[in-house]
Amino acid sequence: MSMAKVGAVVLDCPDPRALAGFYAGIVGGALEGDDDWVDLKVPGGPVIAFQAAPGYVPPRWPAADRSQQFHLDLTVEDLDAAEKEVLALGARPLDAEDRSRTFRVYADPAGHPFCLCAC
Repeated sequence: MSMAKVGAVVLDCPDPRALAGFYAGIVGGALEGDDDWVDLKVPGGPVIAFQAAPGYVPPRWPAADRSQQFHLDLTVEDLDAAEKEVLALGARPLDAEDRSRTFRVYADPAGHPFCLCAC
């Protein structure tokens, strides 16, 4: 028996509305909140929340001294098409060498690593 359920996954960032808009461009959903906290309500999925963090320092992937701590895996049907879309939204590739894998690693505009994964 579980005693809790996931209410939200929360990412610290310098600009919650901008980063929430980036992820809304990828997964859809509606934004709710203010300048300090924005919820991205994704149909059929958990809430992804974005919290203002003064002095935010982005993780570095891969680096032990500035660990990513966690990341999002986003499942897509077409890696090449999804890659074009996330790059147009402001993502940057972190691991573009091996194009034969079933996943690719990127950083969002605030520097959080995330993966596009083939379904």
